[in-house]
Amino acid sequence: MARRILVLGYGTVAYLLFLLVFAYTIGFLAGVGVPKGVDDGDRDPAWAAVLADGALLALFAAQHSVMARPWFKRRWTRIVPAAVERSTYVLAASLVVALLLWQWRPLPETIWSVEAGWARAGLWTLYAAGWAVLVSSTFQIGHFDLFGLRQALARARHRAYAEPGFRQSLFYRLVRHPIMVGFLVAFWAAPDMSVGRLLFAAMASAYILVAVRFEEHDLRRELGDRYARYADEVPRFVPRMPDAMAQRGAH
Repeated sequence: MARRILVLGYGTVAYLLFLLVFAYTIGFLAGVGVPKGVDDGDRDPAWAAVLADGALLALFAAQHSVMARPWFKRRWTRIVPAAVERSTYVLAASLVVALLLWQWRPLPETIWSVEAGWARAGLWTLYAAGWAVLVSSTFQIGHFDLFGLRQALARARHRAYAEPGFRQSLFYRLVRHPIMVGFLVAFWAAPDMSVGRLLFAAMASAYILVAVRFEEHDLRRELGDRYARYADEVPRFVPRMPDAMAQRGAH
């Protein structure tokens, strides 16, 4: 009983930390409602700031990619209980992002700044929509499974855990990676784009473009022809136009 309570507590703490870091990241990139935004803080020489920020983003990419791979999960679950494997991944990712937000070096020189009020409002709306698409997409594939809480709860209840099956719901019928689409929209929908924000957006976007290929490779191995058909029918990031979809269906 004590062990099951510890597992549930661990999963809950990991999830709450994720929520805190996620909310801070939204404010960090917007430069609103947080003590330190992307363009705030002590300034270093530009070359030093680029090296430091690049290293922080590379650290996140390494952690996020390695711990998500099936071979790592198989080895990792020999050390930690399977019930907390996902929570540990979430905890590690949250800590790395927290480090990035804390140690980020600002490069506040302006790349562009939109002046028109209607355009600024439109970009802020798009920024919020990107995060909304991201969050809602997690619920379409099992939000609490994705962040490890359901696994910990199953262990606390002494019940077997079964992963959600592959399904195409809502946004996943339009694109294969709506979570990543949400990130990309949020990264680039900026009424004020600084050098630092551009560096963040460019490096994070490059990582997404590479990471989804590794993810799809794993999914093809796991799901076989079912995922191959899905990949053939549904685009990766950009939804097909209705006419193109109808024409494809006719063939």
